[in-house]
Amino acid sequence: MSELSSTTNLRDQFEIATLISGFFRAMDERRFEKGWADAYFTDDLRTTTPLGVAEGADAVHHVEEAIGRFAATLHASSDVVVRAEPGARTAHVRWNAHMTHVHLDATLQARGEGADPLFTVGGVYEGEVRRTDKGWRVSRMSVRAVWTTGEPPVLPEDTAARVAESTGARVAG
Repeated sequence: MSELSSTTNLRDQFEIATLISGFFRAMDERRFEKGWADAYFTDDLRTTTPLGVAEGADAVHHVEEAIGRFAATLHASSDVVVRAEPGARTAHVRWNAHMTHVHLDATLQARGEGADPLFTVGGVYEGEVRRTDKGWRVSRMSVRAVWTTGEPPVLPEDTAARVAESTGARVAG
């Protein structure tokens, strides 16, 4: 695969970067009305996140569940790199993300006085996008934390155990 470079492919680059920005905005604005994910994902979406691996509707649910653990979030993407052959129907995409999460009041109360209200992550997303009759959509997506500050959210016991098992990490539960 080569980096997108032709004028035709610059449009694809722009559309894919806009897709990513729109997805982050939907998360931050909590726009999870019925069918919201159709604007961003294929039906066979596969995600790999700290909550584990999920496919299809379960992957969309993981996104909603993860965002719902916070009072507010702010996601910023940068350095979107798209690799595809000219005219390809699929492309590999990679981008950096700075993700700021504001803990719920219940989380702060559970942690006690002086608890840090923020959990911040610098990470890398990688995935595949597919050209559909409705435009580019994400079909595969994984996120990997490069660094974190603050504590992760308080997870229900069963979720915390599943995350710890799949990542080998200790997660607040």
